[in-house]
Amino acid sequence: MSATLTAINRFPVKSCRGEALWSATVEPWGLAGDRRWMLVDADDAVVTAREHPRLVLTVPVITADGLHLTHPDLDPLDVVVPPGSSRQPVQVWKSVVTASVADHGASAWFSKIAGEPVRLVHLDDPTQRATNPEFSRHTDRVSFADGYPLLLTTTESLAALNEFIADGPLSGEGPLPMTRFRPSIVVEGAGPAWVEDGWRRVRIGAAEFRAVKGCDRCVLTTIDPVTAARGKEPIASLGRHRRWDGKTWFGMSLVPDHPGAVISVGDPVEILEAVDAPDGPPRPASAG
Repeated sequence: MSATLTAINRFPVKSCRGEALWSATVEPWGLAGDRRWMLVDADDAVVTAREHPRLVLTVPVITADGLHLTHPDLDPLDVVVPPGSSRQPVQVWKSVVTASVADHGASAWFSKIAGEPVRLVHLDDPTQRATNPEFSRHTDRVSFADGYPLLLTTTESLAALNEFIADGPLSGEGPLPMTRFRPSIVVEGAGPAWVEDGWRRVRIGAAEFRAVKGCDRCVLTTIDPVTAARGKEPIASLGRHRRWDGKTWFGMSLVPDHPGAVISVGDPVEILEAVDAPDGPPRPASAG
């Protein structure tokens, strides 16, 4: 079976809408331009659409100077990359890094969406944040993404999940688009649903990746990216069919071993190393 890269997505601002790309440069910490911006609250801790669903309606576009932002409730706004002199510590989950704070206009704009005071910050030094050493190497780095540089999903697994939803009590909430899962890359034709659980090394075009850990999914996937409405799917169906360790699983986290390579939609995908798909959380036994 011939596997192909069918979609590439980057998310310039954490928890805001993504951008579909035809090609992208793979950097050590993720796709170029991916999740280098995020919002923080008064305590300098990460703010996401989990608590503020209407953030998913924000459309950020990377420009030569920074970002162009649009939202259905607000006038458009252009934001420049802040100077390094504005750096301060910020917290993204368990990590503390320094980031540059955008100007007051950007903070005021996002505060209207969030309904509370927030600030927009930029990760101008992406070498600071380490991935979880339990599943990766001590030299691996990640941007403001939740845990790892890239997330891979497959169209076959989405189709299987939508069948679960159609057969369940919440069938009216499906079928769901892949955008619910915010993947960096989408693969088609590599095998049956959930085959990616067993992948350990993958080549996409000229880039090679370690598949380091399955992705445990949170309530962000229950927010419709078009309307910002909350539902119960896909967590309800994943909970019935893909639940281990008290978590629900969809997708595989990747770490690049060939940073600087360019990947493009249509690139061939080769599975370099795999094990039988595990009957349990989709993750390697060691960092490798």
